[in-house]
Amino acid sequence: MSTRITRRTSIGLVASAGAMTGQSRVAASPAGDMPAQLPGALSFDLGGGDGQGPRRIALYVPPGTVPAAGWPVLYLLDGNAVTATAIDIERVQAAYPDVTGITSRFAIVGIGYPVAEAYDEVRRCRDYTPPPGRTYPPFTEGGPAIRTGGAEEFLRFITDDLKPAIEQRCRIDRSRQALFGHSFGGLFVLYALAHAPTSFSHWIAASPSIYWEDRAVLRSIERLETTRVARGRVLVLAGAYEEQLAPFHRRFDDVERRRSALQSARIVELARTTADRLGRIPGLTSQFRIIPGRTHMSVLPDAVNDAVDFFMQP
Repeated sequence: MSTRITRRTSIGLVASAGAMTGQSRVAASPAGDMPAQLPGALSFDLGGGDGQGPRRIALYVPPGTVPAAGWPVLYLLDGNAVTATAIDIERVQAAYPDVTGITSRFAIVGIGYPVAEAYDEVRRCRDYTPPPGRTYPPFTEGGPAIRTGGAEEFLRFITDDLKPAIEQRCRIDRSRQALFGHSFGGLFVLYALAHAPTSFSHWIAASPSIYWEDRAVLRSIERLETTRVARGRVLVLAGAYEEQLAPFHRRFDDVERRRSALQSARIVELARTTADRLGRIPGLTSQFRIIPGRTHMSVLPDAVNDAVDFFMQP
């Protein structure tokens, strides 16, 4: 196995679309313009079949000598939306440990889809949600029905297909691997923790959609409490404006509808109580953190930064 990526290629990561496709949306440009690139990153497609398309994987390996134990690895769900953010954090912060406290350079794996947008809403709904799942109307007229409940298959993809593919491309530290997800991705992180509790050392669930489908994920956590085979560290995050209106919400006409939706989802309350519950399971340490001034969507960059700090601090 090579200790480095043998051919250091780059993908255009100037925006979430370019992060996973390498395509530019600029219709025309003067002679001499080039696609923006991020050194150390490459992408490849993996999986597919049985009516499902492949996932698009972004892999970033930092410069420098491989640590004796291999690179720590941060795996990111919704890779189209967050991979470039995480890579910039690594390049800026891990290179200056004396002022950041980050203990090592680290590799990053973004798990996304071959689309130009930040999210493939249809596929993430299926991949990130616990079984048995349900069927919902299409997002758009004439679009596909939305099916949920594919987390079991997606977890197998990560453990059986993706992890070996990453180890073929760079030498990693198997004892230092983190999984990060936001919203439905945070829901999946909790599901994966319950069903494959030794597959990662660190688990970061940002704004997890614990309320989803009658809080089905909590039944998985009951399983974890019974088996007691977990080990590792858990961080659960939420934005301060995920159960109350942000100041800008008051500009809209449907303030009461928005307030009701936030209160119904109970994201902050359920995240806090779930973190407390996980912390009582032998082998796990767990903490909950509120990110001030952020909504369910604006919390994302802060959550990635907190995930890096949580994962890479001693």
